[in-house]
Amino acid sequence: MTSPTAFQDALNRRLFLRNSAAALSSTALGSLMAGGTSNLHHAPKAKRVIYLFQSGAPSQMDLFDPKPQMLAQRGKDLPESIRKGQRLTTMTSGQKAFPVAPSIFNFAQHGKGGIWLSDLWKHLPKVADELCVIRSMHTEAINHDPAITFCQTGSQLAGRPSIGSWLSYGLGSANVDMPAYVVMTSFGTGRPDDQPLYDRLWSSGFLPTQHQGVKFRNKGDPVLYLSNPNGVTRELRRGMLDELAALNQRDHTAFGDPETTARIAQYEMAFRMQTSVPELADISKEPQHILDMYGPDVKKPGTYAANCLLARRLAERDVRCIQLFHMGWDHHGGLPKAIQGQINDTDQATAALIMDLKQRGLLDDTLIVWGGEFGRTIYSQGALTETNYGRDHHPRAFSIFMAGAGVKKGMTFGETDDYSYNIVKDPVHIHDLNATIMHLLGVEHERLTYRFQGRDYRLTDIHGNVVKQVLA
Repeated sequence: MTSPTAFQDALNRRLFLRNSAAALSSTALGSLMAGGTSNLHHAPKAKRVIYLFQSGAPSQMDLFDPKPQMLAQRGKDLPESIRKGQRLTTMTSGQKAFPVAPSIFNFAQHGKGGIWLSDLWKHLPKVADELCVIRSMHTEAINHDPAITFCQTGSQLAGRPSIGSWLSYGLGSANVDMPAYVVMTSFGTGRPDDQPLYDRLWSSGFLPTQHQGVKFRNKGDPVLYLSNPNGVTRELRRGMLDELAALNQRDHTAFGDPETTARIAQYEMAFRMQTSVPELADISKEPQHILDMYGPDVKKPGTYAANCLLARRLAERDVRCIQLFHMGWDHHGGLPKAIQGQINDTDQATAALIMDLKQRGLLDDTLIVWGGEFGRTIYSQGALTETNYGRDHHPRAFSIFMAGAGVKKGMTFGETDDYSYNIVKDPVHIHDLNATIMHLLGVEHERLTYRFQGRDYRLTDIHGNVVKQVLA
């Protein structure tokens, strides 16, 4: 049995370590926030970011990166001079051949900048002059979970803070009645049974937990327990929280655990959200022409269209980071039909969000990012027919687009080879993209750090360069 003295020594050591961690955390936060980030770093171009994450990896050569020369290579084996021995997934590494599968969709140029878009897009061409398409994205991760984790946290291993949490930590909240970081998810019709998403993708990791993303549910009330139980008035709830805060503050004084103050802050935010979130979610006063602009799914909670409209309403309320995760882009087979379903989900609402923000003057200080975790292969996974093919994962080259605050308009940046397999000009790594997002929000990625377990961490680890060529 442990003696009382040994137990007290162990307790004292634990309290010493917890108090030391609290002091380090307070010092890190104090040094970051001293004078405000606008004084510490630079004036931002954007006040907020709306990140439209397309989970599952959209096919770049079917959407943004036309390769008409591939028509002559149809069915031929992918040349080794192009593949260069690059890693393949286990889903296609055993194939005897890698037949080139040209896109069956046509492309046309749009807007003054001549942005190439496939004919799958019916609405996005209307905002072509707002887009900055990057065709030269690349990443290390070749499978979905580590790749999405890498996009969100800068690491393939789970446990690091997400980009929204870093922004919440660095910038704080501009609206005391709403979280600084809100997340919404939707299921794609292109592949409804696609990979699930995990709450750790918007986790605060080792940052204080009040910076984690608040997920809005796609069924029922956006947040659980918005309404008090029967017999519990708002005044009674207020009194209960005051007493609970006093108990938690006493605990913090005794033990110094920073998570205690984080818990107090979260209780207070939850109380304010009981009023702010129902008002946010009530779209009954939205004009009919606005609802029509977002498309027929806008009144169906949990759809991509409904989430895009909520994203605009969140932007109006100065939420710092708004992320929409739309699942269903993982098209290993039956791509032509499946990708059409995904476009039906996202095309009109994405264009509407950009137009809606612009007409309200919000696009001038809102950054839009649209993209997935990696790209797809030019070769077909499985059988190739005249009307059907699939594509495997491809981390070496893929496309995204940005729009809004601080970004050049009507521009295409970066080039891939004839097979959309390798980057031949202006490569942009995931770390570079995250560094650029942070730069536009007024944060220098190399200076936003947090000391944890004896080491200074940042979103971009020891990498990342701002892509200055895409900045307005």
